[in-house]
Amino acid sequence: MITTLAVENYRSLRNLCIPVGRLTVVTGANGSGKSSLYRAVRLLADVSRNGAVAALAREGGLRSTLWAGPEQGTKPDRKTQGTVRTAPIGLRLGFGGDEFGYAVDLGLPIPSGDAEAAKFNLDPAIKTEAVWSGAVLRPASSLVERHNNAVKIRAADGKWSPKPYPIEPFDSMLSEFGDPQAAPELFRIRDRIRSWRFYDHFRTDADAAARAPQIGTRTPVLAHDGADLAAALQTIVATGRRAQLEEAVDGAFPGSRLQIEVEADGRFSLQLWQRGLLRPLGAAELSDGTLRYLLLVAALLSPRPADLLVFNEPETSLHPDLLGPLGALIAAVSERSQIIVVSHAGGLIEAIGRAAAQLRRDVEMVELRKVNGETVLPGQSLLDSPLWFWPKR
Repeated sequence: MITTLAVENYRSLRNLCIPVGRLTVVTGANGSGKSSLYRAVRLLADVSRNGAVAALAREGGLRSTLWAGPEQGTKPDRKTQGTVRTAPIGLRLGFGGDEFGYAVDLGLPIPSGDAEAAKFNLDPAIKTEAVWSGAVLRPASSLVERHNNAVKIRAADGKWSPKPYPIEPFDSMLSEFGDPQAAPELFRIRDRIRSWRFYDHFRTDADAAARAPQIGTRTPVLAHDGADLAAALQTIVATGRRAQLEEAVDGAFPGSRLQIEVEADGRFSLQLWQRGLLRPLGAAELSDGTLRYLLLVAALLSPRPADLLVFNEPETSLHPDLLGPLGALIAAVSERSQIIVVSHAGGLIEAIGRAAAQLRRDVEMVELRKVNGETVLPGQSLLDSPLWFWPKR
């Protein structure tokens, strides 16, 4: 389980280190940096698939995503720094956990003298990476280290590999290192990160894929866009979780039940029977809020639990009456998957807290605030912040 998330120099997150629990709710006013934190965690997951460069490109490139304020931030007792930086440009992402921790430092590449290669001089280069045991990086806990284009591994006897393994500056050691015997920890942490799932603003408009019949196959994990909703719900039923699904539907829409129809060509279509109606409503007829709630239920009740589920503003377009059942389901599912919910809906936050208290589970509440353009945790001092060290370049 992750216990700490750390981000440095990503948008408004100049230097943020937050505690993470089995169930964590991140809240704050609009513009406080909640979405930036969500995207930073997603970018961290992209690194394990070698997708960090492309992900940053979609955001306008490394320079566009870097903290735009003074290098040391602004404080009442500190003179505001000018535009000249004294430290190397870098975007850092990392997490610590019960078993392992990982961090990556992305910076600008060394300019190439080759005219063709120089066209990629704005692509970020991975300067350092590290995998360690436990929540905090220390010299004695480090297991795998990467500095620029070389990876070194600590053997079982505590000695480092005599000869570093070469790696390209744009490749992560999580995705490109090819010897599981030499670095089993690297592969374990990579597989765990790749199991993380992110759900953010499902499409529910009239042309949304979730409203149309789709070819049905066993679907233990709902797609990020929800296109395979009917197949995912039928898989939940077929794998023995019918009772949980029925409870989640009836809790939100009393007297209602789901039905998955299989058409002659093998396409699955979703139907919702509701009290008082003579026929079921198809997915195309459901309100945006009803469809979004069913998408969230399918994501939470996945027969293949994720190590980490991250939801960004799941309350969007939901009727207030649906926040209670959703909060109860989130609290219940946190028993088998670690969950981070980014939300500013007081009703959902209260519902999660209430349901967690009934289940005797702790909720880590993280409230973000923006001060002088920088996202901070109000009242967090150096003594309150989780212990964290970045790998050195």
